[in-house]
Amino acid sequence: MAQINGFLQELLDQVTAFLAAYPVIEAWYTTVVRFVFPILAVLILSGMIRSLWNVPHTPEVWAKLGLPGGELIPLTHWENIVGRAAASDVVLPYPSISRQHAALMREKDGSWAVYDLDSTGGTEVNGLPVDGVAALDEGDTVSFGGIPCAFIPVTAEERRYQRERRKRVSRPVSPWGSLLVLTIWQVLAGLQLIIAAAPEASVNIPLAFLGLTLVMWCYFLFMRAMRRVGFEMEIIAFFLSTLSLGITASSAPDALFKQFLAICLGLTLFVILGVFLRDLSRARKIRWLMAAGAIGLLGITLVLGSSKYGARNWLSIAGMSFQPSELAKICYIFAGSATLDRLFRKRNLGLFIVLTGVCLGCLALMSDFGTAAIFFVTFLVIAYLRSGDFATLSLICGGAVFGGGILLTFKPYILKRFAVWGHVWEDASGAGYQQTRTMSAAASGGLTGVGAGEGWLHRIGAADTDLVFGMLCEEWGLLIAVLAVLSIVTLAVFAVRACAAGRSSFYIIAACAATSLLVFQTCLNVFGAVDLLPLTGVTFPFVSNGGSSMLSAWGLLAFLKATDTRQNASFAIRLPSRRELRAEAQEVQSHEED
Repeated sequence: MAQINGFLQELLDQVTAFLAAYPVIEAWYTTVVRFVFPILAVLILSGMIRSLWNVPHTPEVWAKLGLPGGELIPLTHWENIVGRAAASDVVLPYPSISRQHAALMREKDGSWAVYDLDSTGGTEVNGLPVDGVAALDEGDTVSFGGIPCAFIPVTAEERRYQRERRKRVSRPVSPWGSLLVLTIWQVLAGLQLIIAAAPEASVNIPLAFLGLTLVMWCYFLFMRAMRRVGFEMEIIAFFLSTLSLGITASSAPDALFKQFLAICLGLTLFVILGVFLRDLSRARKIRWLMAAGAIGLLGITLVLGSSKYGARNWLSIAGMSFQPSELAKICYIFAGSATLDRLFRKRNLGLFIVLTGVCLGCLALMSDFGTAAIFFVTFLVIAYLRSGDFATLSLICGGAVFGGGILLTFKPYILKRFAVWGHVWEDASGAGYQQTRTMSAAASGGLTGVGAGEGWLHRIGAADTDLVFGMLCEEWGLLIAVLAVLSIVTLAVFAVRACAAGRSSFYIIAACAATSLLVFQTCLNVFGAVDLLPLTGVTFPFVSNGGSSMLSAWGLLAFLKATDTRQNASFAIRLPSRRELRAEAQEVQSHEED
């Protein structure tokens, strides 16, 4: 390996020596690609963003409920509330029906069960009272408060028709054109960074960019071989990850291989978590383990962590430093979303509030207030989706404000961090040094930037993490920086629009919480760098240099991928094997012959 690296480095040195002998080539190349990059970025992202904004979320029919009058009500979710309330999935406007009477739930294997929600009129299956839960089979009669209904699963013919219809109606945009353009982007970006770093250019630059290209193509080819479609989210993530490699190569070239490895590990986590989310019963069983994981990660950091940029949120193991709080975000959302309490009754959020309080307490003691704010906003999203209780959430927000005031009393130095907010130019060489330099660099970049690796902001501390938006604007231009922000916003829009046709409340809550976290974190990073918000030290998802942040971003993307309801798009649905499809076709043919 050392000999190969030596040979490649020697070859790279010859290239840079040739370019140094003809500086006009360097100047012309940098000038041209500055204008090419925004065009390529638009070509890569325009179709992906438009597709996610406009994708039709067609409801899926998993079973039907036959009412006494002959009406058939489709069950379009894996958990369906039956009740008199207008917000119920199946509304039965009879006096004997409770507002939330029962829940009809589908398991991973396709079986169904009915849960009585402490209804006044009771629930029966084939005349037998339901004590808590009872299984449902094809043709069973389930009575809600004395109102008999027939449980009717969808037939093989209906499943096949629905699958074909969904393929036509919600056909995802083809990824191959964007992939090809993104590959060109990566090659041009790698060459530009080599030119900018010459004569100290490291072989890590071409290896990292070519390695990312190879990993990206292998992923998409493998997924297409598995009959998967709908890769808009992944293309956005790979685009932002390419920017991350560019930022890292410019500011911390020695960390380039580590950042590339983090992208690969993040992609692996994305796939593993996505497949794991197929089994909701398993997800609910380990929610307490995830809650313990979130507390454990933060607790270990509090005890053994080291300080960096004023926050004690770094942990070093075998010479490798990482931020456990980034992984704790995934555990926290998993634990908060993997519950069906809101389906069964309006339980209080006591245990979830305790989990949140412990996490926020650990983050406060670590002085990581940016991450604490992100956790709190995520808590509000999850708590609202689980309870819908504005009064409780208002009380919690009031308590949080009071707690923040108490914290400032005991730690007055924290207030100094906010004192400069909105006044950075008054102390441009002191407390406002980072933001003023960031805004100056961003302004110097203009619409197209000065060229990847050609900026000067990377000499400022944390420019590639907390102030990365300034580096994007300076080196890559305002157009690409805005597209990067718009990409994160697009993920959130997709999550909100997918809620109406969501298969499970777990997927809906997790996706909304994950994208809310990503959007709020992006806002803190961008607005903090330009002094519209206090500088909190949080990273830009997918873009900032940092392995922990990259792992977290890819892991959170898995929650969003699971809520994609387009045919063959989500990991949450196991696709039928070819043998199962043949058996289904034979069943349909046999039914037609009869």
